[in-house]
Amino acid sequence: MESSELKKIIQGIPKAELHLHIEGSFEPELLFDIAKRNNIFLSYDSIESLKNAYQFNNLQEFLDIYYAGAQVLLHEQDFFDLTWAYLTRVHSQNVVHVEVFFDPQTHTDRGIEFNVVIKGIYNALEKAKQELNISYKLIMSYLRHLSEEEAFKTLESSIPFKHWIDGVGLDSSEMGNPPSKFVNVFKASANQGYKLVAHAGEEGPVEYIWEALDLLKVVRIDHGNRCLDDEALVQRLVEQQIPLTLCPLSNTALKVIRKMEDHPVLKMLDKGILATIHSDDPAYFGGYMNENYYETALALNLDKSHLMQLATNAFKASWLSHEVKEKHIVQVKDYFNLTDI
Repeated sequence: MESSELKKIIQGIPKAELHLHIEGSFEPELLFDIAKRNNIFLSYDSIESLKNAYQFNNLQEFLDIYYAGAQVLLHEQDFFDLTWAYLTRVHSQNVVHVEVFFDPQTHTDRGIEFNVVIKGIYNALEKAKQELNISYKLIMSYLRHLSEEEAFKTLESSIPFKHWIDGVGLDSSEMGNPPSKFVNVFKASANQGYKLVAHAGEEGPVEYIWEALDLLKVVRIDHGNRCLDDEALVQRLVEQQIPLTLCPLSNTALKVIRKMEDHPVLKMLDKGILATIHSDDPAYFGGYMNENYYETALALNLDKSHLMQLATNAFKASWLSHEVKEKHIVQVKDYFNLTDI
């Protein structure tokens, strides 16, 4: 398939994004604009020098600059602008549904109130729903390098806004911070009506995926690359159709895999795993949804049936109602079956 034809096909696919950290969509240009607006000094003298710093050897190196960038976000308008920039960008890539992570502790730990963070994000999501016809779910993540006690404080802060929040997740530094560290707060979150997901098996071992499923009771695994190390786990993922939200460009940027040709998503599809692909932190890892689809398809020689499967899997794995999922899945299949591609 020609490169231009592949890009055209990918552009036209109606897509759902399920693994996106809103703070990770902070493009350098907007970061500089907001820093200037808030009179915050940046240690980078230009947008170009900041972009040049986006070279990482592992997850922790990325997190260091990710948290540094978030320091310029102070006001509700800042969080609105950040979220709106992401939504308009993915709207141009035919993303019609998003399930967005936000990291309240990244902000509350530096004195920004929870309500400031969530109101800015929520108002942008609502605007996109009305003006861009993008549906959404909002997921509050606990930072795993902090204590469970700190996570409980975040859970408590979220209660007045729980009608805006659909689920909780677990992200940040994986190694040395197993899911088992957060059993109690996940149970308490479920009691508040939140759906449960967790990052597991990105840099961490396959045991972390088991823990996320058995101890945290998650309904979806974010990343999950290492599942192929354990045939019994693969069988469970297939039988229970537990979704994996994979992030190919992120995996190469953070050296989770050496090169895109090593990405496990095709093997997962062949085994019957409900695998999906997303952008994770697109401003830092070189691409949004279409770029992730394109680079993955190119490296693994995916055909149209694979692309259709990835797109339908994402809607299946989403938290949309059954009726709305089916509507989107029909649209994806019609796109591939009825258009001349």
